[in-house]
Amino acid sequence: MTLRLADRAYLARFLSHRAGEAHQGEHWLLAGELTRDPLSLPQALDQAKQQGARYVLLGIPEDIGPRANLGRGGADLAWHAFLAQFANLQANTFLGGEQMLLLGEVDTRSLQQQARHLSSGDTQQLATLRQLTEALDILVQPLIAQVVAAGLEPIVIGGGHNNAYPILSGASEALDGPLSAVNLDPHSDFRAAEGRHSGNGFAYAHEQGALGYYHVLGLHELKNNSASLAALKAGDKRWTSYQAIWVRRELTLAQALERISDDLHLAGQPLGVELDLDAVAGLASSAETVAGVPLTDALHSVYHLARHHRCAYLHLAEGAPACHPAGPEAGRRQIGQALSELVFSYLSGRLSADH
Repeated sequence: MTLRLADRAYLARFLSHRAGEAHQGEHWLLAGELTRDPLSLPQALDQAKQQGARYVLLGIPEDIGPRANLGRGGADLAWHAFLAQFANLQANTFLGGEQMLLLGEVDTRSLQQQARHLSSGDTQQLATLRQLTEALDILVQPLIAQVVAAGLEPIVIGGGHNNAYPILSGASEALDGPLSAVNLDPHSDFRAAEGRHSGNGFAYAHEQGALGYYHVLGLHELKNNSASLAALKAGDKRWTSYQAIWVRRELTLAQALERISDDLHLAGQPLGVELDLDAVAGLASSAETVAGVPLTDALHSVYHLARHHRCAYLHLAEGAPACHPAGPEAGRRQIGQALSELVFSYLSGRLSADH
């Protein structure tokens, strides 16, 4: 089984109740209550859409991709941290929750177990980590294709940024064409196709033809190798650096977003909104940074893109509660809150979309 469907028992692990309050999770549709069989997922998705669902919450609890990129683990805890926070936010006039379908999580348990004791410092074990990342691609891609084919928007919580590739590939298959992507990220994730990992998802998507227009917002000028920058240029991909906006102040974030919006309108492709939590200052993540984007600017960027463009999905990657300096529990609270704010910003934009 590639998918652990969310039913009432699944949600109950995260949802709290309080007299006089209505929480988001209490209003969600649950995929596991519509079907018990992942093989009948297309029918369940159609049924959810008929009942008013527009957005589908899906978790990918894994840290294989970041480790296969010589990075730190811990991103496998982000999905549950998110659910524990977002499910318990208030359901009110700003967001009722009725348009949400909680799909569940990709069943990564076997792959995670196989990767658990592998070291990226050993050449053979690193190769195995990259093979396991490729195996994860095979699990994720068809799930995304089915959700998008049903006319629903996946909101995917990783997991590593390696999952951008199967998400783009699945959405491209369903939509029968390439997607644009805007990625708020200090890294371009356009490294060489040297085996799958969290640093080359967009390069693989480009090679496959699933990725059209691509813009890296907040790219750090000293955290991308020359080969990656050359590959971006060769592929006619774009970036606006962190230093240009937040250090040298050559342009404002609003100006950068307007330029990106102009490009997106010209490209005319559905948009994948991508955000690596590595981009945000002070968040526990696979490659945590002290020189990062303020969370409020990240929230606005997601809102702007969601409101002004025809979005196909939201993907939030690399939040790693286990990497918090005060320990995993503090990391769960921090990352759960940050992910919840980002998802709410996306939904606010989509629900007030001007197109």
